[in-house]
Amino acid sequence: MKRRKFIRNTFFGTAASLISAEIVFSASMPKGYEPIALQNPDPYKLFDKDKEMTVLNDKPWNIEAKAHLLDDNITPNKYMFIRNNGLIPQDIDVDNWKLIIDGESVTSPKTYTLKELKSKFKNYTYQLTLECGGNGRSEFNPPAKGNQWTVGAVSCAEWTGIRLKDILEDVGIKDNAVYIGYHAADTHLSGDPEKEPISRGVPMYKAFQEETLLAFKMNGEDIPLAHGYPLRLVAGGWPASASGKWIKRISVRNKIHDGTKMKAPAYRVPCKPVAPGEKVKDEDMCIIESMPVKSLITYPKSGAMIDEGKILNIRGHAWAGELQVGAMEYSIDFGATWNSCKLENPVNRLAWQHFNASIEFPKKGYYEVWARATDNKGVSQPMILPGWNPKGYLNNACHRIAVKVK
Repeated sequence: MKRRKFIRNTFFGTAASLISAEIVFSASMPKGYEPIALQNPDPYKLFDKDKEMTVLNDKPWNIEAKAHLLDDNITPNKYMFIRNNGLIPQDIDVDNWKLIIDGESVTSPKTYTLKELKSKFKNYTYQLTLECGGNGRSEFNPPAKGNQWTVGAVSCAEWTGIRLKDILEDVGIKDNAVYIGYHAADTHLSGDPEKEPISRGVPMYKAFQEETLLAFKMNGEDIPLAHGYPLRLVAGGWPASASGKWIKRISVRNKIHDGTKMKAPAYRVPCKPVAPGEKVKDEDMCIIESMPVKSLITYPKSGAMIDEGKILNIRGHAWAGELQVGAMEYSIDFGATWNSCKLENPVNRLAWQHFNASIEFPKKGYYEVWARATDNKGVSQPMILPGWNPKGYLNNACHRIAVKVK
């Protein structure tokens, strides 16, 4: 059965469930019509998300996790953040899905079916960290425009697919290739088919990395529709906007890709530090590439209470973009002193690393546990906030939880 029919039937089945009644004349509904009763749908049922997830926006959908929900070593779908720029595609015909590779720097453009991609090229599986460039934006002051992410726009799922480099080598790339740009099946919020909601990309060295995948499975199953089914780009360690969903075409460019949300100020930060609130010229903004070192305490959740004399066991994850985390520490005295955590090596490059520690508190009272990661080049997380920037990107301040000893 074609995926288009499946999606349509699934939509009406979900719709009937949400409305709690059969849509009697569903066959007569115009294509793309949204029933009035579904104009405020339940996102938790719609996307199979946990009800503790936080919805930041519904046009487009943007949903994040709370820190304690991200305790799994491999992030399950129900706790994965959603960051969309347009409308999720519905009419997906997987049997006729095609990927086009073209552009100024392609020797001879080629088109592949999804079946050809899966069978012609070797499959690879990696755990890859994806984090929204604006994760932590809510802490910046002056406030930055955009979704006010706290700490939960990050995940590390297991992705299975084919290496982008294998496809590019099969097509044939010219020596003048500089960048790849992705083009997807999502729809602009205006409904204008001529406008792309987002079309970003990566330089050729990132496109040719072993772990840069065109993925068709997440955690061993078909990728959920909201996360890019049936084919998505996964470029771990970079802002998640570089990992386009619902991929239909990849263009190999002889210049930095100039698609939607590639130009300043989108996904760019000042090339040099600026004062909070300062206006920055577009030409003084640099594209975000590798994400900074960061960590997250996932157990216990903030507000934990323990009895005096008891030991508190903490755990969490740390990551450092293209780099590896070299050290992990915690503090219970607001950063005056630091103690080492046990830190595991990553399962593979670009996967987050797990840490744990056992903490003793000197007496009853209120404490904060701060977590600080240091990458293998010696760069540590700032204790409070990094340098301000107009779009509120790259907040990698130490994560903190409150603890009361009674």
